[in-house]
Amino acid sequence: MASKSKILFIGGTGYIGKFTVEASVKAGHPTFVLVRESTISGPSKSQLLDHFKNLGVNLVIGDVLNHESLVKAIKQVDVVISTVGHTLLADQVKIIAAIKEAGNVKRFFPSEFGNDIDRVHAVEPAKSLFAIKAKIRRAVEAEGIPYTYVASNLFAGYFLPNLSQPGATAPPRYKVVILGDGNPKAIYNEENDIGTYTIKAVDDPRTLNKILYIKPPGNIYSFNDLVSLWERKIGKTLDRVYVPEEQVLKNIQG
Repeated sequence: MASKSKILFIGGTGYIGKFTVEASVKAGHPTFVLVRESTISGPSKSQLLDHFKNLGVNLVIGDVLNHESLVKAIKQVDVVISTVGHTLLADQVKIIAAIKEAGNVKRFFPSEFGNDIDRVHAVEPAKSLFAIKAKIRRAVEAEGIPYTYVASNLFAGYFLPNLSQPGATAPPRYKVVILGDGNPKAIYNEENDIGTYTIKAVDDPRTLNKILYIKPPGNIYSFNDLVSLWERKIGKTLDRVYVPEEQVLKNIQG
């Protein structure tokens, strides 16, 4: 049986990163997480880092903005998975440069974990964010780095606990605001599942230089569907307030 690839996570202490790191360990991959010295010594991530260490994760000191530390970390592994947040998306060109110099990486997963950005039509501010992700894709391809892009769609644990109601900490009990007519379908994936499917792709030749779509048929719902599910759960009908698409766009534009 072939040995499992060694994986380096960059952004592994972030929202989707922690789920993917845990999935890597559970699948038996030697797992490395790049962390800044300030993160190691600071209190904000100490509990998570202790959890990682207890799982057997190797913490590697380094920084996306420090080329030498990046190359050194990358040379220890076979696969690099970036789960950096939006503020560091453009800096992934530095990861690409380090991968190119290291010369040993079998596959790179840039930070995507949402829509397939080559097929989505967005308005600002999302439009600029998607443009950065597209630029990173083109840079990966131009350098000839083996890749997998993960289109995991919506994070269920982020959007569903309050049914996407602004400022709410729980699902609505009386009134629900629905943007548009509530009929377009979307895909809501549980974060642990996103981590699991991502790690399954690491050593799968079918996903090499491809886009991995995480799209279980049972996870596809319109917003109206979700509201109906919640209404059945609580045994009451909510007052549905629909915001027309034109008004939604005006609100976005400020």
